[in-house]
Amino acid sequence: MTAPVATDALLDIVRGGVDMVDLGRQLRVGMPQSPNHPHFWHSLPRRHGDMVRSDGSSAANDMISTGTHVGTHIDALSHVSFQGKLFGGIDAAEAGVGGKYEQLGAHTIEPMIRRGVLLDVAGHLGVPHCEGGYEITVADLEATAERQGVTVGQGDVVLIRSGWGARFAEGAPYVGGPTGVPGVSEAGAVWLAERGVHAAGADTIAFERLAPGAGHGLLPAHRVLLVEHGIYIIEALDLEGLAAQGWSEFTFVLVPLNIFGATGSPTRPLALRSAAGTGAGA
Repeated sequence: MTAPVATDALLDIVRGGVDMVDLGRQLRVGMPQSPNHPHFWHSLPRRHGDMVRSDGSSAANDMISTGTHVGTHIDALSHVSFQGKLFGGIDAAEAGVGGKYEQLGAHTIEPMIRRGVLLDVAGHLGVPHCEGGYEITVADLEATAERQGVTVGQGDVVLIRSGWGARFAEGAPYVGGPTGVPGVSEAGAVWLAERGVHAAGADTIAFERLAPGAGHGLLPAHRVLLVEHGIYIIEALDLEGLAAQGWSEFTFVLVPLNIFGATGSPTRPLALRSAAGTGAGA
């Protein structure tokens, strides 16, 4: 049987070599995260030498505990409700009976292999990073896309670089309590939704703009994307390497953990391009 043309093209890309940029954060105890979620913890219940076998060998093992919205992660559609309703008009209280969101939990997020688009807003503005509390406007998004020569279309995964991600290693300043955090707000989220994107991500702690001193008090972009349009949100991405490569289009790959009923999942997304070509997965 002759393989489909799409399969042949995919195999040709792999045979020709693939360049990859890792978009995920390394999970470490003490890394910056939203104060709204349980912290990541890693320990060694058994170390080498704690138990030695008769042949002199030993093994070590680990235990982790973590919130599902820690490090680089994706929000399931069960994560946010508005006026008691989840996406699709599902009653939020009833959906959570039993302690699991069966209808819109993380297990319902299908693995993504999609066209990815980076909108490097900080690069367009000519700054290392947008200031804390800066709202990335629709005009910023459109001007960035025009400068990069890309369009945002149906089914895309759009990643927005504010440059704030370069502050991840600073810890508390990345969380941005007193300073706020840059990002889109309601208008930017509507712009993304109007283009029918599948998911949207950013290099910040909560994807959207956080006003100075306001924390996570109001999250209108989450409402627009998750509740009103069923668009996934990816947070705490590392977009510095992608910007350094100058990639505006690429193949975006994301596989969430298959956690039944969870409101989100840690993940390690990848950006891929043919070593010999240009464009999304070329």
